[in-house]
Amino acid sequence: MTNPPAPPAAPTPIPDGTSTSRCPNCGAAATGRFCSSCGTALAGATCSTCSATLTPGARFCHRCGTPSGAPSAAPSRGFASALPWAVAALALVSLTALVVGQRFGARSTPAANADVLDGANMQGATPIGPGAVGDAAGATGAPGGGMPRAPDISQLSPEQRAERLYDRIMTEHEAGRQDAVRSFLPMARAAYQMLDSLNLDQRYDLGRLGEVGGDTALARAQADTILQKRPTHLLGLILAARIARLEKDDARARTLDARLVAAVPAERSVALPEYLLHKNDIDAALAAVRSPAK
Repeated sequence: MTNPPAPPAAPTPIPDGTSTSRCPNCGAAATGRFCSSCGTALAGATCSTCSATLTPGARFCHRCGTPSGAPSAAPSRGFASALPWAVAALALVSLTALVVGQRFGARSTPAANADVLDGANMQGATPIGPGAVGDAAGATGAPGGGMPRAPDISQLSPEQRAERLYDRIMTEHEAGRQDAVRSFLPMARAAYQMLDSLNLDQRYDLGRLGEVGGDTALARAQADTILQKRPTHLLGLILAARIARLEKDDARARTLDARLVAAVPAERSVALPEYLLHKNDIDAALAAVRSPAK
C-alpha cells in the first residue's frame, strides 16, 4: 500500500519576520512563491504564462504546462496594445508618400521631356531651351523662343529620315532661324551618309543643305558629282551657280547660267522626277537669269 505524500511543512518564522517553509520537492528551506533550489511551486504561486494558481509542490502548470518559476515571456500590455496602432500609422505614412510621389512625377515628367531632343535624331538626348516644336512662340521665332525640337524620325526608313530633315532645315532657313539650321545640319549629313547610294535628286538636296548651312565645300562636291554624271542636269547647274556666287566667282556663275538656259528645253522634255519636286527652284533660277538686271 502506497503512503500518501506528506503534507507541506508549516512555515517557520525567521528572525527578520519573514516566514519560511520546506520545499515539498527537495526539502530545502524556501521563501516566497517558488523554491530557490529546484523551482517547485510553493503556497500562493501562480503560472507566469496563464496566471493559473499552482498547487504547492507542482513543477509544471496544470493548465498550460509552463515550468514553475519560469520568467514571464509575454510582452507588456502597453507595448502589445500599441503595436497594431503603430503598424497602421506606418502603413498610412507609406501610402501617403507613394501617392504624393506619383502625382509629383506625373506633373514633372512632361516638362522634363519638353526640353530634350528626340533620341531618334542620332545624337541622343540633348538638352535644349524652350520653344520646341509645338510651342507657338518658338515655332514662329518670337522673342523668348529657343532651339526647336528635331523631328521624330525613329520609325522612318533611311530615305524618309533624310527627306524629313531636309524639309525641316529648309523650313528653318526660310524662317530665318540659322541657329536651328546649323543645329540640324550634322543630323542631316549623317542621315544621307546612311543611304547606300545617293541619286541625283538626293545629291541636290544634300548640296542645298550645305549651301544654306554655310558648308560650301559640301555643296560644291554635290554639284560637281551631279554634273559629272549628267552635265546638263538643271538642278546641278543651278546648285553650281549658287556656290560660285557664294564664293564670289561671278565669271563661273555666268557661265553656268548660260549652260542652264541652253539645257532647259531638252531637260524638261525628259521630265525627271526631281524636276517636278524642285519646280519652284528651277523657275526661280530661270527668272533670275532672264531678268533685265542680269
